[in-house]
Amino acid sequence: MNYYANQEKLTELKAKANRLPLTAGVYIMKDKNGSIIYIGKAKALKNRVTQYFGSGNMHTEKVRRMVSNVDDFECILCDSEFEALILENSLIKQNQPKYNILLKDDKGYSYIKITADRWKKLTTAKSVDKNGEFIGPYSSSYVVKETVDEARKIFKLPDCTRSFDKPSKPCLNYHIGLCDAPCRGKISLGEYLETVNSAVDFIKHGDSDGETVEKLNTKMLEAAENLQFETAAKLRDRINAINKIREKQKVVRAQYRSEDVIASALIGETACVEVIVFRNYRLSDKQHFIIEGVSDRESLYAEFLHRYYSDKTDIPPRILIDTDSDFSLTERWLTEKSGHKVGFINPKQGEQKAVLDMCLANAAENISEKTERTGREISVLDELARLLGLPTAPRYIESYDISNTAGSENVAGMIVYKDGRPFKPAYKRFKIKSFVGQDDFRSMAEVLDRRFTEYEKGEDEGFSVLPDLILLDGGLGQMSAVAPVLQKHNITVPVFGMVKDSKHRTRAIAAEGGDISIKSNRAAFTFITGIQDEVHRFTIGYHKNRRSKAMLNSELLEIEGIGKARATALLKHFKTVSAIKNATVEELCTAPSMNSRTAQKVYDYFHNV
Repeated sequence: MNYYANQEKLTELKAKANRLPLTAGVYIMKDKNGSIIYIGKAKALKNRVTQYFGSGNMHTEKVRRMVSNVDDFECILCDSEFEALILENSLIKQNQPKYNILLKDDKGYSYIKITADRWKKLTTAKSVDKNGEFIGPYSSSYVVKETVDEARKIFKLPDCTRSFDKPSKPCLNYHIGLCDAPCRGKISLGEYLETVNSAVDFIKHGDSDGETVEKLNTKMLEAAENLQFETAAKLRDRINAINKIREKQKVVRAQYRSEDVIASALIGETACVEVIVFRNYRLSDKQHFIIEGVSDRESLYAEFLHRYYSDKTDIPPRILIDTDSDFSLTERWLTEKSGHKVGFINPKQGEQKAVLDMCLANAAENISEKTERTGREISVLDELARLLGLPTAPRYIESYDISNTAGSENVAGMIVYKDGRPFKPAYKRFKIKSFVGQDDFRSMAEVLDRRFTEYEKGEDEGFSVLPDLILLDGGLGQMSAVAPVLQKHNITVPVFGMVKDSKHRTRAIAAEGGDISIKSNRAAFTFITGIQDEVHRFTIGYHKNRRSKAMLNSELLEIEGIGKARATALLKHFKTVSAIKNATVEELCTAPSMNSRTAQKVYDYFHNV
């Protein structure tokens, strides 16, 4: 399909790109008004820029839209790819091109607010006004929310908007021990404000060195000695709350003083990049970015990392990331920018791997809101993509199986999984037509040939979608059989086999480089097993249906006066064997091409008359 309306302009741009040198540099795409719409860097300008003006089938929708708006481009030669990276970042900052990942931060600053009410309350705010006291500003809304929540829990402060001047019935928070419920009228205003002041002091000074707990312990012992047991109990509860929060923080506590954790979930051309920030051994911030028009994880990070860190001054020495891609160029840039060595690490086990997995789970959960799928479904598709080496999670998966009995009633089934769930409206059944007998390899080749012939015709909506992944029930034999078919139709969809063990249970994924074990990856194993069971169920069901019809057809042909046409007509009219057997002579006469004499013969045959 030609995605570029002005073919003459496309040819002109391609010819210009072919004249570029094979050296590093920055390319600048412009529209017909001369406005810059995209800026990129390249190790070899000619190779990179010519890709834009080649086949549009290999581009994402975002790139196709960008290229369709390109009227001209210019290039700046650089001495190295690193120099090109620095220049690219500088030019993107200056021009903010439409099609670059810009990651504009619209969060602004956040504050902790102590309201000016008679009964002061702790809350969060996006700006400063004259109605209260403010602590901040903070660059992270996450930090503000977590801090306020912690202070409320420790000091059992309300999070409601009630007035406490008149007693009222307490809410659930009181009954589960999260609030002292000043609404009951049992706490004096002075006592309440003293608690609020203690909470503010805790927020401002924290308890990193245990000083707050030490002070509270002293006050608790003093209260107990003075027989003020209710006060002592409250202080004890505060100490316990602080200790619980400490334990919670240890769960997400980094092994290193400062590090960033970055992971991404990709489905189709949409990605969510999650960034978790640890400072002073604590989780201090987390953000996520939804990015459209993504082709693969490597190209996503190539652009995202430079945009994300371009304005950052607090760059940690360690960055955990969920891929083994080469980040040497980015490491060098961040090292020069920060003034200390920066390294990217992809941990494979231990606590650091657990933190990275937590980051990935957050990314999957956030992107699930865009796709109306659960975080678990997104996660398993992302895991499958990593397992099979796919550039992005497969949103549309087709699976095929063959079924026959000693070569008779040779059929195939095609099922579809869309965004991790069976999509039954797209299921298809095939009767093998090109040969008679048993040959699973030829059968699979015929089915794929017919499927992609229909795709090229574009007449059947059920075949109009090109799958992101094809899974065949079988191994390398089936894969080898369909490879020429895909080549014939110029289809580049990845194809894998699903291999069973001696007990017909899913064992591994068949790939060109050898079997890929999936048993150690529980989520992917369960998902693939589900696909293999579903395609087998669907195909076997079709085969049994055809076999039973064939058997009945054969039985009907034994009856005097019933030929192939009448047998087919009877089956079509009555639908099932039981219906024909239980029909009266009068009912049999209502079938097309039947008469009373032949109907009587059919009735007598099934009733042994």
